[in-house]
Amino acid sequence: MTSTLGSPAAPLLRRIILQGKYEAVTMLRNGEQLILAVVLPLLALVGLTVTPLLDGMGDSRINAAVPGILALCAMSTAFTGQGISTGFDRRYGVLRFLSTTPLGRAGLIAGKILAVLAVLALQILVVSAVAFSLGWQPDASGWVPGLSLLVLGAAAFTALGLLVAGTVRPEATLAITNLLWILLGALGGIVIPAERLPSMAQDVVHLLPSGALGEGLRDAFLHGAVNGGAVLILLLWLVLAGAAAIRWFKWN
Repeated sequence: MTSTLGSPAAPLLRRIILQGKYEAVTMLRNGEQLILAVVLPLLALVGLTVTPLLDGMGDSRINAAVPGILALCAMSTAFTGQGISTGFDRRYGVLRFLSTTPLGRAGLIAGKILAVLAVLALQILVVSAVAFSLGWQPDASGWVPGLSLLVLGAAAFTALGLLVAGTVRPEATLAITNLLWILLGALGGIVIPAERLPSMAQDVVHLLPSGALGEGLRDAFLHGAVNGGAVLILLLWLVLAGAAAIRWFKWN
C-alpha cells in the first residue's frame, strides 16, 4: 500500500502508535481536558481525605478514597475527554479525512484507545504518587485486578464516549459528557459508594458503569478481591455501547 503522496505507507502498527501519540499529546495540551483528567481528581482526592464522607469504608479515609478517584480518572479521559475531542474532530471533518487515509477507520479507533490508555497510565502515576504521600496503603494483591478493571472500565467509557460523539452535534456532546461527568461522579457510585447514596438510587447505581467500576476498584484495592459482578456489568456496557457506536456512528 502507498500513501496519497506516492511513498510507501508505514506499517499499520506504527500508524496506530503515531496516531495514539498525537491523540494523547492533544488531550494533555488541552487545558480543559487536563483539568478534567488530573486537577479535578486530585482536588477530589484531597477533599475526601479531609472530610468524614467515607469514614468507615476502609482503614483510613485515603484508602477508601483512592479507588474511586482512579475510577473517576478513567471516566474523565475515556468518556468526557475522548467524547469531546472526537465530537469536534467529526465536526471539522478530521474524522472523515483520517478514515480515508492508510490509517483507516479501524486504525483511527485503535489509536484513540491507545491514547486513552496512555493518558490513563499517566493519571494513575500522578494520583498514586499523591496518594502514597498522603498515606495510601492499598492491598498488594489488588493491583492486578484493579489495573485490569481500570482498562476494562476505560474501554467501556470510551465506547460510550464514541457513541455520544458520533450521534449528536458537537455542542450537544460537550453538554452531555460534562453533565454526565458531574452526575456520575457525584451520584453514580464512582467516588461515593452506592451504600452512602439514597436507598432508592442504590439498586440503579450498581448497574451503571460508574458504579460497577467504583465498586470493583474498592473491592480490589481495599480487600484484594475480584468483583465478578462489576466485571460482568462493565463487559455488558462495553459490548452494548460498542455495538451501538459501530451501528450509528456518523463520520461526518
